[in-house]
Amino acid sequence: MHAIRIREAGDPDVLEWAEHPDPEPGEGEVLLDVVASAVNRADLMQRQGFYPPPPGASEVPGLECSGTIVALGPGVTEWQVGEEVCALLAGGGYAERVAVPAVQLLPLPHEVDLIAAAGLPEVACTVWSNVVRSAGLSEGELLLVHGGAGGIGTHAIQVGKALGATVAVTAGSPTRLERCRQLGADVVINYRDQDFVEEIKNAGGADVILDNMGASYLERNVDALATGGRLAIIGMQGGRKAELNLGKLLVKRASVSATTLRARPVEDKGRIVRDVRERLWPMIDNGSVLPVVDQVLPVQNAAAAHRALDEGDVFGKLVLAVKS
Repeated sequence: MHAIRIREAGDPDVLEWAEHPDPEPGEGEVLLDVVASAVNRADLMQRQGFYPPPPGASEVPGLECSGTIVALGPGVTEWQVGEEVCALLAGGGYAERVAVPAVQLLPLPHEVDLIAAAGLPEVACTVWSNVVRSAGLSEGELLLVHGGAGGIGTHAIQVGKALGATVAVTAGSPTRLERCRQLGADVVINYRDQDFVEEIKNAGGADVILDNMGASYLERNVDALATGGRLAIIGMQGGRKAELNLGKLLVKRASVSATTLRARPVEDKGRIVRDVRERLWPMIDNGSVLPVVDQVLPVQNAAAAHRALDEGDVFGKLVLAVKS
């Protein structure tokens, strides 16, 4: 088979479509014929040498995919050869075939095709595990989503609205903010010329903040939290280290969590996937949450997709088509 290989750590041109050994499904795994994958910021970090795959995971980038089951490993009984699915991966999505634990499979939602479904598992599991399972967003609360125009952000807006929350977002241009508003965002903040802390305080404070920036936003995020607020950090685009004023957290009875999805044990991912299937998939089936795809590129053009995400003009997800 063929897969994208990272020749060496570096810029997007180090990505090569090359021969790769065929994967084999192990105990509790299935083998997928991949139709499409999607680009996540973690893929860019892996390409640059900053985010190696966890032990035992494929060196091929790609944290999600869609495709058809072509083989079942020992012990798999709940899926059948020929079923069309999408999957959360620890790696291996930019390839013609991938082996994946069966507990990380999701059925295709109604009215969502294989191409669009490729961009759902990573954002769905990230948003659900952080905003709902960890931070406990409830109806009537205020959710602040940083990077509202990205793949995570566009999904989080819709999930927040489907749960009955008020949703605020930050983004870097009026056009992107308007598109976030069209998805359901109630409060839109241009981080280039507006102080999000002031805007969120005027709205009553954030009950939940989903943050992709990390260190550079930590102090201001705490300032923007309401009493009892929960800050969920899922990225470090603004750095790794910052001082945390515990006094502010104590006064607000607030909490800070920081999580990753990729390195979690399979059993933990399986619990998240099962919860997503039971509680989030019906929102997609009824049309209240939909995939947002900016563009679809051939997987052989993965370098161009990485450049586009790096340049920051993508709204939603970039999907890589493996089969035309």
